[in-house]
Order: sequence, then C-alpha cells, then structure tokens
Amino acid sequence: MTASISDFFDVPNGMPLPIPDADLRLWRSMGCDDNAGVLAALISDIRWRQEQVTLWGRTYPQPRLVAFYGDGGCSYRYSGVTLTALPWSHDLRLLKDKVESLCDASFNSVLLNYYRDQRDSMGLHADDEPELGSNPVIASVSFGEARRFVLKHRYRDDIDRIRLELPSGSVLLMQGETQVNWKHGVPKQSKSCGPRVNLTFRTIL
Repeated sequence: MTASISDFFDVPNGMPLPIPDADLRLWRSMGCDDNAGVLAALISDIRWRQEQVTLWGRTYPQPRLVAFYGDGGCSYRYSGVTLTALPWSHDLRLLKDKVESLCDASFNSVLLNYYRDQRDSMGLHADDEPELGSNPVIASVSFGEARRFVLKHRYRDDIDRIRLELPSGSVLLMQGETQVNWKHGVPKQSKSCGPRVNLTFRTIL
C-alpha cells in the first residue's frame, strides 16, 4: 500500500508531514502569480545539459536535463558527474530569495531538473553527498506538470512507500534526518504529460 498526498491535505502549510523518521514540510503554493510564465522562462533561459552518469559500472545518458547554479566556487558531484555552478541569474536569485523567506533557511546553490515529458525520470536516491554535510536542508520547488514524487524508507520494510503529487508552484522542504532515512525519486509514467521543472535549493559546504 502506498500513501498519497491526499493523506496530508489537513496538514497546514509549512508544518511537518506525519512521516516517521523525517522532517518534511509542504507549502502547496509559494504565492507566484504566474506559474506557467515561470516554467516557460526556466525552460528557455536555463543552460540545460544532458549528463552521462555511471551507476553500477554502466554509463548512460540521464533521462532528464540538468543545470547547476550558485555562488562562485560551488561544485556538486553525484553518480560520477561533477557540476560547477553557473552564476546566479536575476530570476533564480528572485526565486531563491522567495524560497529562503518562506522556509526560513539560506542556500548557496540550486540544482535544476527538467522533465520534458512522462519518459523523463529520476531513480530512487538520497541527497547524502559529503559536500551537503549531515542532515542537509533542501527546498524542492516544482513548476509545470504534477509528477509522482515517491519516498521509500531506507531501512524499514514495515513503512509503506509514500507518493506525493506536487502541484505547480509548490515547495517541499526536506531537512533533519530525511536524507539519512529516506530515498526519493520521480518514476517514469505511462500517461502522457507536459514538462516539469524542479529546483532543489541547497547549501554546498
């Protein structure tokens, strides 16, 4: 059995979701007046690239496009890929300021993922790279089509997978021991859908 976001509708914006061994907080809207316009600007203005990743000794193209922006000197490495931060654009700085105010946190970089359609995906993983430090604070912002965001406990088989449908303009804050205890991902889906851009604001140590 898989829990869905409907199980959390009664949780007020910004309050912890009732998920064990994690600290997840959801704002269903960040208050943007034009989510569709933000999506279109991100798709057209961000310097997207498709990386080759190596997992379990095999190399293949990532099933999505990515970009990494941040303060000078920031770099991020995962799955054999090293990304060096591009300078903040004006629009990304505005989004960062908005997210920092909403979440009462500060960030020095953002990893963007562009899911062009239902065939693009991200496998289950935890954001536990050394440069993020222990118990990182990560704010995940979504624009465009709602996609299934799946969470799976890393150690406990007695806890069901959780599926969140994150609407356009929503912010999901992951902090505390969330990355220690849970993996998350965005699976492919059979039903056709439009594009989605996800921004994960984070701090590189």
